[in-house]
Amino acid sequence: MERLRLKIVQAGEPVLRAPARELTVEEILSPEMRNLVELMRETMHDAPGVGLAAPQIGMSLRLAVIEDRPEYHRSLDPAALAVRERAPVPFHVLFNPKITARSDDTVAFYEGCLSVAGFSALVPRARRVTVEYLDETAAPQRLEAAGWYARILQHEIDHLDGHLYLERMDPATFSTVENLTRYSNPAKPPK
Repeated sequence: MERLRLKIVQAGEPVLRAPARELTVEEILSPEMRNLVELMRETMHDAPGVGLAAPQIGMSLRLAVIEDRPEYHRSLDPAALAVRERAPVPFHVLFNPKITARSDDTVAFYEGCLSVAGFSALVPRARRVTVEYLDETAAPQRLEAAGWYARILQHEIDHLDGHLYLERMDPATFSTVENLTRYSNPAKPPK
């Protein structure tokens, strides 16, 4: 059976530059929202990506799905995973997420985006964040994340606030993914 994939909009679409609206409890609990979440999950897997925010599929809603699957790690160098503090993250949904705390220590790594397809750049981000959100049952949740997971959360919540990583990147490092792979050593932390 073929999976349905939503269209991921690219940089330049106005929906990516506007703050997304919050969802009501009724909307979160609706069958339509459960269906949308599943479609977003399939689209994220198919891309493949580790996060997808509703504005990236053209919907101005404060909704993101995240999953850093173990199979994404198998082909990566263990040293690169360690320096990025990257570990698998199970699938979860965040409705109306807000970052309530960020660590003062930041770390810069190359980041890409499904809405800026084919490019990457060094992006400094807080190493640790605290996020409050509603889960798929509309129950309030609070999580603390560090390393790559914190980076994913910041990236996706930026989408919900109308921002792309392009605003946070070091412009001198902007590169095609092909050239990044050709000229860099992913096991070494960037300078």
